[in-house]
Amino acid sequence: MSDDLVRLELRDDVALVTLDDGKANALSPTMIGALQAALERARAEAAAVVLAGRPQRFCAGFDLKIMATGPEAILSLVGSGAELLLELCAFPLPVVGACTGHAIAGGALLLATADHRVGVSGPFKIGLNEVANGMPVPIFAHELARARLDPRELVRATVQAHLYDPEAAVAAGWLDEVVQPEALLPRALAVAGRLATLPASAFARSKASLHQAMITHVRETLADNLATFTQA
Repeated sequence: MSDDLVRLELRDDVALVTLDDGKANALSPTMIGALQAALERARAEAAAVVLAGRPQRFCAGFDLKIMATGPEAILSLVGSGAELLLELCAFPLPVVGACTGHAIAGGALLLATADHRVGVSGPFKIGLNEVANGMPVPIFAHELARARLDPRELVRATVQAHLYDPEAAVAAGWLDEVVQPEALLPRALAVAGRLATLPASAFARSKASLHQAMITHVRETLADNLATFTQA
């Protein structure tokens, strides 16, 4: 599979899915749709997923150019982004995040959906910066952060808009490990390959039960939360 924004390369039982818009890898409607198509293809191939970005840019979050066009566009984009993140949480096969650089806002949330997160060492920032940009943190971001972060970091990471370097992101819970750039994809592919050897049904059922309560809560509250999202 090849797309202008998202590439999928099958490597045995692992699908390497790479985001690359040539810039910051913003989550536009087209990028979100391409990622959903890649997940559908990986599921059809019964392949574990390694989700990677372009060098130095994993994902910059929701496309700010679209967010600046008005409330209707904001609600549509954030709602479709939430759906993508929930699809990743519920994905029955292993997902490994290969964080190639900066992972801001929705980019950090993509990492939070992965079963294992490998980051690259370097002068990169990872985290939620919504409040610093004058936007509230949506319910799905709070819940994904709550599910993955050290509880002592939760307020700093969400309400206080703190951004972490890769090593600090491991301590906080955004990442599981940090490696040198040349080791990133080999390590992520190796982890995905190992997870793919686990009994598939037991893995999928355990993952579903782990995330079920969070997914249900987000779906039940998302519409009301988004209705207040653009209020001053």
